[in-house]
Amino acid sequence: MATMLVDLDHLLATPIYDAARCSIGFHPLHGLVPVGVYCLLCLPSRSRIVGIGLVIHMALDAIHCRMTGGVWFS
Repeated sequence: MATMLVDLDHLLATPIYDAARCSIGFHPLHGLVPVGVYCLLCLPSRSRIVGIGLVIHMALDAIHCRMTGGVWFS
């Protein structure tokens, strides 16, 4: 559940919540570089649980993007 803190970057957007906006590629912690870091966190055993949680979070956000707008990057 702590991996949901990555959504704090939504507070930087205006409006904070937009149901039609794709998080992937829009918010700073939902970009390609952070997602790569989240994947790397899956490798060491000490950070594996957090890494897997973040990767699942990004996968669910990507599914939401595909379902609502059909695009991943704005």
